[in-house]
Amino acid sequence: MQKKPKPKVPYRPRVVQNEHKLNQEITAPEVRLIRDGAEPIVCTIREALRMAEEEGVDLVEISPNAVPPVCRIIDYKKFLYERKKKDKEQKAKAKQSEIKEIRFTPNTDDHDFDFKSKHAEKFLQDGDKVKCYVQFKGRAIMFQERGELLLLKFAERLAEVGSLESMPKMEGRRMIAIFTPKKKK
Repeated sequence: MQKKPKPKVPYRPRVVQNEHKLNQEITAPEVRLIRDGAEPIVCTIREALRMAEEEGVDLVEISPNAVPPVCRIIDYKKFLYERKKKDKEQKAKAKQSEIKEIRFTPNTDDHDFDFKSKHAEKFLQDGDKVKCYVQFKGRAIMFQERGELLLLKFAERLAEVGSLESMPKMEGRRMIAIFTPKKKK
């Protein structure tokens, strides 16, 4: 059997859709015009286009829902570049909270408990969530009350810096409690 040749599809350039209306795309009869270093003025769209053309830049509709719509005379490519840069900076400043895990057993000693609670306090102060769990191995599953008491004691210890999302609950052979940091005032 011979392969059928693929039909040729004509090339169609992709049309880039701007998120703002530019120059001739603006349909409002009047606009509030904002220029660098000048007071906002209300003028007709023709006057605004003429001013933009004189300066050699674009007329960009910034706020289409305002009455009259707000437009700026700016270089559109430069405007997009600066906005993208600003968004990138804001994204870099936003902290992603992580979930840190702390593991106990039903027979965890007081010294280990203190050590782990100090770590949990530091995690919560840094803005991270803390997931602590009591791992039951073998016959230790019989001591679920110990695990629950341990987690409640842990919640009491972290009450100043974090709050318990929900009461400790069993998931398989683990009893889990999740703590969230308290908001700083």
